Amino acid sequence: MFHSFFKSKEWALWAYGGGLLLLSIVWIQVQFSVIFNEWYQRFYDLLQNAGDYKDNPEEGIRLFFEALFGFEYLNAWSREDISFLIAAMPMILLGTFANWFTRIYVLRWRQAMTFNFIPRWRTVKEEIEGASQRIQEDCYRFASIVEHLGTDVVNSVLTLIAFIPILWTLSDKVELPYIKDIEGSLVWLSLTVSIGGIVISWIVGSKLPGIEYDKQKTEAAFRKDLVLGEEDKSKYAQPQNLFSLFIGVKFNAHRLFKHYSYFDIWRYSYKQLMIIAPFIVMGPSLFSGGILLGVLMKTSNAFGQVHGSFSYFLDNWVIITELRSIHKRLREFEHNLQKYEEKKPKKVK
Repeated sequence: MFHSFFKSKEWALWAYGGGLLLLSIVWIQVQFSVIFNEWYQRFYDLLQNAGDYKDNPEEGIRLFFEALFGFEYLNAWSREDISFLIAAMPMILLGTFANWFTRIYVLRWRQAMTFNFIPRWRTVKEEIEGASQRIQEDCYRFASIVEHLGTDVVNSVLTLIAFIPILWTLSDKVELPYIKDIEGSLVWLSLTVSIGGIVISWIVGSKLPGIEYDKQKTEAAFRKDLVLGEEDKSKYAQPQNLFSLFIGVKFNAHRLFKHYSYFDIWRYSYKQLMIIAPFIVMGPSLFSGGILLGVLMKTSNAFGQVHGSFSYFLDNWVIITELRSIHKRLREFEHNLQKYEEKKPKKVK
């Protein structure tokens, strides 16, 4: 799976050059996230202090629209002065290019895996269960998910590097009893709830990969009979047999839906709690006059960035479950290829 792309001279430029470009884009996107975080503080402070401009509303309105659309800071490019529009425009273009290039990158990886499997599969005489699905569908899904998760993990690491110092500094503004005495309290709080969330998610979703694997096997058997029926309906795709195969599909699907429902109850409850967590911690400081609204919103955004990075595997548990199932099927396919290749008689020199 990895060998055919990352250890091949033919694909080395795409594998490593393309990967480096994607990582560079991720790094730039993280820097823009920091810029937006600083913009939140200035913008919300302006909104909270709107009453200061009641004698000169034109000035307040001017500052409001400059914060959103202003262009007078183009020469400075200061993080303290940049407007939302000036930051958003390159972010949009960069994101569009990143998505386009990612699709190309995944296609190249899929091509490398596919044409590594095909010659080997054609040389073995034994029938391998679900070979067509492994080569056509699983190769694409594996490359796509691994690339997606890989770049997101790098994004999470870079986000932590950029935002932990910000959140650590903001921890000095906490006035909630007990928590305020802990240095870097917001960072430790984020780490603690993230680790706890991952542990609970692992327990709640422990059966999902196995059920997903069984579901794909029943789907493959159902699809195979339909494909064979296209060639010979007298022998294959008989209604009774298809109904029997679909019963297996239905049974495994319902098992999967039930366990995903358990997991979704936990996942959505956890995510809603994390939305209000920074407000619970920082709210007393706002009402005591220790901070302004801008600092509260900046803290909320920074906490979300750090917590989101810490809890990355929780947020992507469904995708990771699918990847584990696909990896299991492809490893099984590779194992069968190797087993049958070893059985081939060696040529006499």
